[in-house]
Amino acid sequence: MERNRRNLVKILSAGTLFPGLAANALTSILETVDVNSKAPIVSELTKSKIEKLYKNAIVNDGLIISRNWNQDSFKALAESGYTGFNASVDSGDLTKCINNLNNWQNIIKENSDKLLLGTGAEDYIKAKKEGKTAVMLGFQNASMIGKSLKNLDKLYDAGLRWMQLTYNSRNLIGDGSTERTNCGLSDFGIQVVNHMNERGIIIDLSHCGEQTTYEGIEFSSAPVSINHSMCEALHKNHPRAKTDGQIKAMADKGGMMGIISLGYMIGPKLGVETTLETYVDHIEHAINVGGIDHVGVSSDFAIQGLQATGSTYENWFVPRLSRFKPSYKVQWPPWIPELDKPDRFLQVAKVLDKRGYSTGDIEKILGLNWLRFYKETLKP
Repeated sequence: MERNRRNLVKILSAGTLFPGLAANALTSILETVDVNSKAPIVSELTKSKIEKLYKNAIVNDGLIISRNWNQDSFKALAESGYTGFNASVDSGDLTKCINNLNNWQNIIKENSDKLLLGTGAEDYIKAKKEGKTAVMLGFQNASMIGKSLKNLDKLYDAGLRWMQLTYNSRNLIGDGSTERTNCGLSDFGIQVVNHMNERGIIIDLSHCGEQTTYEGIEFSSAPVSINHSMCEALHKNHPRAKTDGQIKAMADKGGMMGIISLGYMIGPKLGVETTLETYVDHIEHAINVGGIDHVGVSSDFAIQGLQATGSTYENWFVPRLSRFKPSYKVQWPPWIPELDKPDRFLQVAKVLDKRGYSTGDIEKILGLNWLRFYKETLKP
């Protein structure tokens, strides 16, 4: 009980960190907690209360695959309750990447009644107040910068605010998660990390190899992101999972980890053994290792969900058998049903509530942790 009262004090301090938030996200806490009561603060909320909490909360998705954004995407966005998301923009060579960033900027400008560009924590508070969604643009690889830090500047000027150092394979920066070797960052890679810190670009390590992950944390002067991954302790020997040591190192430096919603990433056997509860197990394990302030939620697919975007055995599963190494353990179907729909994180909030998490901690996991992280890493 004392732990939960300390958590309440921490959450109430969020009103100081984000003054504009008090009228929204903190309302549900004050309405559901009697600070004078001797009863545990973590008493289970009613269904209507958890839905109200979710509606009032800032909800941020660590990674949405944003290609083919269309009216169906907007419809799903309206159903999601999202305040913001990290958009995984299609990459390629430098010219294509800049064009894709510009195209997304145009989508945001043309739909200014629904979207705004996310470049700082304040944008998410503004989005919540105005009933919009903040979109932060980034890439899942840094290969497009080649050997030039000036190319990184060009991407920043086009709207880039987060970038993964590597994808699964090696690039000039370092080794990816499925590379045969485990050599970590190159000398150039350390230069890239330093330059990203200087510009205020979030360093993401989700697909990085083990040593690249550790060195990305070590050589960064700012907190780092693992915006869509899972816990190796619960899904053994998967190249995309992060070990307890990596999670703790990330958290000790103030970073953030978003738990990925892809079912086959969460567990080796979908269905009875890998469910929504298994997803929350990963959240809980990451919290136990890294602390309540360093864990959030993340999708890694289109906002509508995989089924809604027409993913089939033939067009989704079969191509991945050759695209990914066997260690990826790709399965069909790849989704957890409750997470494969726009209101996925409302379902997560309900499980967290049933497990006794305080309203304040649920709001941290849904989005406040991301805001704290953005405030510490992004520059005006």
